[in-house]
Amino acid sequence: MKKLDIACIIDDDKIFTYVLSKQMKVVDFCENLLVFHNGLEAIKYLKPILESPEVLPDVILLDLNMPIMDGWQFLDEFVKFKVNKKITVYIVSSSIDVADHAKAATYKAISSFYIKPISRQDLANMLEQVSLS
Repeated sequence: MKKLDIACIIDDDKIFTYVLSKQMKVVDFCENLLVFHNGLEAIKYLKPILESPEVLPDVILLDLNMPIMDGWQFLDEFVKFKVNKKITVYIVSSSIDVADHAKAATYKAISSFYIKPISRQDLANMLEQVSLS
C-alpha cells in the first residue's frame, strides 16, 4: 500500500485527533496531516486552494458532531466545490444512529462510515481502498 501525500482530520475531539495522528504514523498513512477542529476551519482552508490539487488532501476523515460547523454542514459546502483531484471522504463518528448512516449514504462524496474508535486495521483498510480507486 502506498502512503498518502496529505490526509485531513476534521474533528473537535483533541484527544481523538492526537491518538489518531499517532496511529497514522504507526501505519505510515500519510506524509502530511492537516487537523481542523470544526468544518468551518476546514472550509476556510480548502476553499482558496481548490485550484492546486498538489496541496489538497487525498483523504478527509470527518466527524459529524462538532461545534460551529458540523460534519453535515461541511459536506453540504464541500460537495459544491469544483475539485481537480479525487478526495476520498470517510465519516468517522461515534454515532450509531441508523439515520446518520442512511443520510451518509445519500452523499456521493462519502466512501465509508467508520464508528469510533478507529483501529490500525481501519486505517489500513482506508489506505487500501484509496489505492484501489
